[in-house]
Amino acid sequence: MKIVLIGIQGAGKSTQGNLLSKNLEVPYLSTGHIFRELAKEKTKLGRYVKEVMNAGYLIPGKKTLAIVTEYLKRPEYKGGYIMDGFPRTLAQAEFFKDGADKVIYLKVSDGEALKRLSFRNGEGREDENPKAVAKRIESFHKFTEPVLDYYQKKGILIEVDGEKTIEQIHSEILRKINGDQ
Repeated sequence: MKIVLIGIQGAGKSTQGNLLSKNLEVPYLSTGHIFRELAKEKTKLGRYVKEVMNAGYLIPGKKTLAIVTEYLKRPEYKGGYIMDGFPRTLAQAEFFKDGADKVIYLKVSDGEALKRLSFRNGEGREDENPKAVAKRIESFHKFTEPVLDYYQKKGILIEVDGEKTIEQIHSEILRKINGDQ
C-alpha cells in the first residue's frame, strides 16, 4: 500500500508515519530522509543534493519530484511505503500520478500546531523558530491545501482529526484505511 501523509508542521505526520510503518509493515520515509540518504551517496545526484542542502536551500520542486520518483523505484519500496512531506504542491501531486493509494490528511489548527511546536522547541531545532514556523504554515495553506482538493476529487483522501490523542488518531487512520467509516 502506498500512503501519503499530509498536514501542517506539528500535525504529527512523523509520529503517525512511524506507527503505521510498524503496524502495516511498510517502510516510512520523508523527503528529508530521502535527501539525507542521497547526500551520503558518492554520485552526481548525491553531490548535488548535499551542496544544495548544505547551502541552506530547498531542492527545487521539479528536481524533488524526479528524485522522489526515482528513489521510490528501489526494491524496498516495491511493496509500498508511507510518505511524509511530499507532494507539497498541486503540480507535484499531478505528476506523482501513481504515488498514492490513500492520502491521509492530519487536520490540525494553526494554533494547535504552534502550541505543539513551541512545546517541542526545547529540542533545539533551529527550523522551528516562530518566524520560520509561521512561514511554513502560510506556505501550507497557499500551496498544499490545493493538493487536498486534488486527492479529494480522486476519492483517496482520508481526513483525520489530528488534535486527538496519538492512539485515537492512529486507530482512526487504521479504521478508515480498511474502509470502516
